[in-house]
Amino acid sequence: MALSPRRGPLVAVGGAAARHPWITLAAWIVAIGIAIATAIAGLTGESLFDRLQSDAPAAEGDASRADDLLAGDDEERSTLTLLVHGVAPHDAEAVAIVTGLAERIDDIPRSTLVTPVGLPEVPPALAPLVASDGDGFLVSVGLEGADGASPDRGDEDRVVAELRQAAADLRAEHPAATVEVGGGSLLVDSIVELSEHDLQRGEAVALPIALVVMLVVFGGFIAAGIPLIGAGVSIAGALGALLAFTYALDIDTTVVNVVTAVGLGLSIDYGLLIVSRFREEHRSAGIAGREGRLTAIHAAVATAGRTVLFSGVTFAIAALGLLVFEPRIVRAIGLGALAVTAIAMASALTLVPALLSLTGDRLLRPGVLTRIPGAGRAITRFGDVAPDEGFFSRLTRRVQRHPALITLASGLLLVLLASPLATLRLANTSIDALPESSDQHPFLDSLSENFPDAASPRVALVTETESDAAIWAAAVTGIAGVESVGDPAESGDAWRTLVRVDPADGIDVVTAIRADVPELDGTALVTGVDARTLDFSQSLLRSSPWAALVIALGTIVFLFLMTGSLVIPLKALIASALSLGASIGVLVWGFQLGNFAPLMGFDPADVHGVDVLVLLLTFAFGFGLAMDYEMFILARITEQVQAGVPDREAIARGLQRSGRIITSAALIIIVVFAGFATGDLMVIKQLGTALAVAVLLDATLVRCLLVPAFMTWQQRIMWWAPAPLKRLHARFGLSE
Repeated sequence: MALSPRRGPLVAVGGAAARHPWITLAAWIVAIGIAIATAIAGLTGESLFDRLQSDAPAAEGDASRADDLLAGDDEERSTLTLLVHGVAPHDAEAVAIVTGLAERIDDIPRSTLVTPVGLPEVPPALAPLVASDGDGFLVSVGLEGADGASPDRGDEDRVVAELRQAAADLRAEHPAATVEVGGGSLLVDSIVELSEHDLQRGEAVALPIALVVMLVVFGGFIAAGIPLIGAGVSIAGALGALLAFTYALDIDTTVVNVVTAVGLGLSIDYGLLIVSRFREEHRSAGIAGREGRLTAIHAAVATAGRTVLFSGVTFAIAALGLLVFEPRIVRAIGLGALAVTAIAMASALTLVPALLSLTGDRLLRPGVLTRIPGAGRAITRFGDVAPDEGFFSRLTRRVQRHPALITLASGLLLVLLASPLATLRLANTSIDALPESSDQHPFLDSLSENFPDAASPRVALVTETESDAAIWAAAVTGIAGVESVGDPAESGDAWRTLVRVDPADGIDVVTAIRADVPELDGTALVTGVDARTLDFSQSLLRSSPWAALVIALGTIVFLFLMTGSLVIPLKALIASALSLGASIGVLVWGFQLGNFAPLMGFDPADVHGVDVLVLLLTFAFGFGLAMDYEMFILARITEQVQAGVPDREAIARGLQRSGRIITSAALIIIVVFAGFATGDLMVIKQLGTALAVAVLLDATLVRCLLVPAFMTWQQRIMWWAPAPLKRLHARFGLSE
């Protein structure tokens, strides 16, 4: 029998959308049209991708203070470089080409060209601009902005054009030479382009496969298309929200991919849940026509809509935890996730009911796919409306025969999968693993190999005086992992001494150097790629307890208000921690140890560990997605318990009613994240893989085995809470 729709706020909102579907649809079309026009087409001047930043994740620390000293007064300086290897600095053709370049660069305001080309003797300050084998040189052009502002983009474009023309001339004279143009702004442009390409590829992979899954679930194109329409709306709305955020804070390219992937997965999940429950309620009620549709929509919004709301709130709690961190990129991702979650919820609770009202009884008819010989029977059997008895109820009853054994075995398996965590190394993949598809990869590769002193150092000592630099350089020579120490060189307001290390050992070397700084007269700081990564990691670590507190308390309070139990929230936290630990263990095994390299097409020598940002986002978003499925199951189990069904049977029925939709939703989420994992940017590749594995483990091992086993094993205390809290729940507990 259909559940009687409760006339609460959700039913009022969803019912209004269903009674006035064309008005609802028109409002969404206008809103999304504005978002697409501004964020993607850039009709207001700049598109979202025009306004994106692309810097390595950073935080305030010793490295940032050292970088300020080294920069001196050049904080708003842009540097572009012409790299030539295979041509001597005194080559006559090279001297002529670079001389002409210098004359043209001199016409560009606030520009400075520095090169060793043509000099009879190279001064020590320019030595890094000569190749380590002497057979190459760099031409560096610095560009400053007016009155302390950032360099003019038009001037940068002129410099790039002149450098590329000189590069073409050098290639014509020396075809066998390596000649590349690179620099900060070109690297940013390259990463933004890669990010946009990865976004398009991820959607191109995920959406068609998601459609196939939903066609199997629903057996027809109309029902399958509704969640995809909601997904498209959520993506467009999220991009519009991110464009608005760029006017308040810097938004990194990574943010767009992360938020889009999360929004795509959530909105499909929510749409799938609403459509599925609508079909179940409509068939159960047996009322035809408009009245039957509206009754079923009311019931679906009152039940599945409540689950969507609760799930969205728990995911928002996880995203809210990101706002306590100091690095801007983490806060930006948190804000983006909050925005896309709100849009996905609004779409599921208004747009989807409107579409259900418009499509009418056609959703209930057997789809065209059900008439395909052979496939039709399988699709009908897998249909979204689960029978009272089936695979999941039978599996649950088998689990319930040995609940303690299944609980312990599932927990041990997750701990085993998490065991590679013992070898976890942190890395900054945005620097170390720039994909070969980037047009800046040849430049950075040759720079690192042939001009090591000019490349961004892994580790560098920064002091105020040359004498302090010499003392400190002598002290670090004997530290494990240090391959060699360069000569001090003056830069800005300080002296810099390069420390050469194996990239895999860089963070350990920085930690060891900082732990034993000799007595010096002035400032002693460590900077470099690995020092900045360590500072970023430590910043996240300092804020992690507060984030964990926000997420844990928010989840406990919310699940208590939903269920009236204190045990269920604690169980959910422990189960999620186990599955997330296992997913990070798989990530370490696959990327840090290189086992995924043949499958995913990356060079394991470039990947020195798990990206720090990936680690944080996997825990935050992985937890939010885990709670998504927790809500799906708890909603069904709680319905049975409130209807007076015994606990043991309520668990079996709840799993049976929710199992198919959770499996379908999880499969779609896995497809979405796997689609984004096919991208080129390593941080997105790692994050997509980690979240896909987390959802796979959570929807199978955790939800099908661990959760029903533990709830059965501890059924006597599962719904327990102290008497005062029970009275509190009776008064303030969440319902429609």
